[in-house]
Amino acid sequence: MSDSSDQSNTDDQPGARPENAALPEPFPTDWTRCLILVAHPDDPEYGMSAAVARWTAEGRSVVYVLASSGEAGIEGMAPEVAGPIREEEQRRSAAHVGVEVVEFLGFPDSRIVNNTELRDAIADSIRKHRPDIVVSLYSGPEFAPGFPNQSDHMEFGDAVGAAYDDLVAAVGVDAREGRPQMWFESDPQPSHYVEVTGFVEPAIDALAEHKEYMSVLDPDTPVREQARKQVENMVAPVEGLAGGNPVVGFTRKRP
Repeated sequence: MSDSSDQSNTDDQPGARPENAALPEPFPTDWTRCLILVAHPDDPEYGMSAAVARWTAEGRSVVYVLASSGEAGIEGMAPEVAGPIREEEQRRSAAHVGVEVVEFLGFPDSRIVNNTELRDAIADSIRKHRPDIVVSLYSGPEFAPGFPNQSDHMEFGDAVGAAYDDLVAAVGVDAREGRPQMWFESDPQPSHYVEVTGFVEPAIDALAEHKEYMSVLDPDTPVREQARKQVENMVAPVEGLAGGNPVVGFTRKRP
């Protein structure tokens, strides 16, 4: 993420489910390859890396593809300096949760637009990596009332959906042919969950690798302390779910 406004708010983000809302279901397990599509460095760490750590520990393959290098995200640092720093922070971060392949598409940080060029690049990534499932970051307008999402996240999420739909319309859905079966987004009000007992610490380690970024985001709080607070907030147990163990939530977008 490059605009700090929604990150700082996640500490206090309301996590209660609406009254009478159905509890989410367990995340599917009948898959091997996952492609994570996000807009910026640290986006996987703000919402899904504990689940990624579990998946890779189970022997599943996970690849990260990022629209931008997050070059506009470090206040006071020139984009040409910040971009390579943030790319390297993301590579180190990914290694903590078992992700070896991290790619950057080169779109402009803080100016991501759902256009043909972006949709084509996303579709190319899906064709290249042949995932069984595609997972992207939450793209709704608000994480909760009063906690707005970023334009980059919303535009990118819309582009992922359009690219996914176009690809499926063109070639169909067939795991044997390396075509995606499902598309999920991380979501504060999810339809599915991954129980992540034993995988919270790797997620904290992953987020804490974004040292340059987070030290500017909140210079008064040690980076690891920031990381722990954020991750523990995001995997907080949900009443009646997974025996009270930490969970990561996703919503199934397709099919």
